This record gives sequence, structure tokens and C-alpha cells, in this order.
Amino acid sequence: KEVELREIDTMKLSLALLASAFAATSAFSPAATKVSISRSSTSLNASRNRDKVASRSKWAESRGYGTVAVAEAESAAAGLMTNDEGLEYVRLANEAGDTSDIYLYGGVVTSYKAGGQEYIAVRPDAKMDGSKPISGGLSHCWPQFGPGEIQQHGFARNVNWTVKSMTDTTVELEMAPSDYTKEMWDKEFLCTFTVALEDDKLSTKMFVENKGEESFDFQAALHSYFTVSALDNFSIAGSFAGKEFLNKMVGEGEMQTEDREEITISEEYDRVYMGVNDPVLKDTGSGKSLSVMNTAGYEDTVLWNPYGDEGMGYNDFVCVESVKFDPVTLEGGNSWTGDMALKAGDL
Repeated sequence: KEVELREIDTMKLSLALLASAFAATSAFSPAATKVSISRSSTSLNASRNRDKVASRSKWAESRGYGTVAVAEAESAAAGLMTNDEGLEYVRLANEAGDTSDIYLYGGVVTSYKAGGQEYIAVRPDAKMDGSKPISGGLSHCWPQFGPGEIQQHGFARNVNWTVKSMTDTTVELEMAPSDYTKEMWDKEFLCTFTVALEDDKLSTKMFVENKGEESFDFQAALHSYFTVSALDNFSIAGSFAGKEFLNKMVGEGEMQTEDREEITISEEYDRVYMGVNDPVLKDTGSGKSLSVMNTAGYEDTVLWNPYGDEGMGYNDFVCVESVKFDPVTLEGGNSWTGDMALKAGDL
């Protein structure tokens, strides 16, 4: 009983720390105003964030909460940050202690922690220095999915996106044509990617505009990596049964029909399920589920796993990708939206 009481006291201290920290700083106010970001104001934001983290750490230490509590206070801080390799990313944080990280390089969401559980995976062989696209996260495939007329999966995943606006719980990134993109795809486009850390889910919106007069075609996908405790514990539910899929692991690709209602993975996978956009990930090892809610634009699901490849960490993730496989023809002045949200739950 004494051990239980000590554990309860520790939990109370941690909760008191979080409650006091959130009350003491307006950075976590739900009414935080949206601010425009330039390079100079971005640097100022980063400086302010460091000050905010230092202030919280000092506050926690002065009350004797210890190094664990200090680390929790620091990890909950929101703002623009830089990784050890020099790449900038935005950390979102809400009052529940959930967080999400979004890298400017590639505009890729690399983390979503809810209730202490990480749901987004980054491969152990990923390069986090900008030398190549980040292997993991919710990676953009735009304006092309897979191989084709331009480079594999397009260019959105290996260019720097610009922070258009941000709060503690939302960020709006923008990608416009550059000399680099025009060399391979000379179209007048503007892409805006918005990520919102809500109380019960992580929401994303890909907004594509044709700023020119001539139409252009594109494909769009979020090449999403999700964590698994182990493939033996993992399955994917959804409207798979009876649907046709392209199995890229057979010859040069073969159309097959799925007869399972839940998908399990025990071999290398690269499958395009047409007309399936409601996957639910189930992990008996963690006791968690994750609903991938595609509510606009994304009509198909791709399942990918490099089964047996230890270097890629095959047993720790599965790609369940939100895809618009058939090309979209976007007329001049028109726009397209892809909405995808992640909602965690218990099994």
C-alpha cells in the first residue's frame, strides 16, 4: 500500500506540474492567435521557444519535481525547432500533452504522440539531414505517385516547404514552383499543407491550386508509415473484402481480388487497393487502434512493407497510404483537397 501511495503521489505531482505549467503560460491557450511567419520572425519564434522551455524547466526544478518531470515539461513545448542534423521542424502541442512534429524539408509529419503512444514511424535507415527524402512519417507523393515521367514519387518530399502560419496546435506549410521543380514539371501550382493537433485526433489537409490558365494532371498520396509492436500483433480492418487490388509483387503487377475483411502481413507487400479509404489499424501488442479517416480526395489505399528487411526495420512499421491513384485533371483556377485525419483508440 505504501508503494501504491507513493505512485499516486508521483502521478499527482506530474499532473500538478502539467496543469500549473499550462496555466502559467499563454502559449498553450486555446485562443492562441495565428501568426504569419517570415524567416526573421521564425528565428525569433525559435528563440522565444527556447526561453519558454528554459522557464518551464526552471519552474519545475524549483519545486523539486525532478529530472523526469522537467523532461516532460520540455517535451510538451511547441514551436519551431532544429534537429541534431540542422533540419528545422515545427512541434505542435496541446493541453492534453499530445504532440506532433512536422519537418519543413518535405513537409512531412514525422511524429504523432497521443496519450503517450507514438503512432507514426520513421525508419532506422532514414536520413534526417536533408540529403534525401525522409524515409518515414506522412510523406508526400506529389505530383506523381511511384515511377513515371518525373522522379520517383515527385518532388514534394524533397523540397523545403515554407511556414505560412502557425499556432501551438496548427501549422500551415506552403510549396510553390521553384527553378528546381520547373526543370521537371513546369506547371503553375500552389500547394498548402495544414496540420492540426486536435483534442482527439491529428488532422491534415493537402490543398492544391492551379494558378495558371492551362489544366494539369497529378496524383497525390501520403506515403504514411505507422508504428507496430510487431507484425504478428498487427492487422488492418476496412472495406477490403471483395475489392480488387494491384499486387505489384506478382510479375509486373497483377490485378487480384481480396477475400479477407482484415489484412495481416506475413510476406513482402506492395498492393494498391482501389476504392478502399477507410483502414483501421489494430495492434494487440499495444492494445491500440488507429483509424485513418480519408474524408476528401484520397480514394484508395496502398499497403507496403519490406518484409524481412532488417535494415529498414520491417517488423516495426507498416505503410498504410492515403492515395488518389487515378490522375486528377485540374483546370486553370480550380483546386483539389485531400483530407486525412488520424484518430487513436483502444482495442
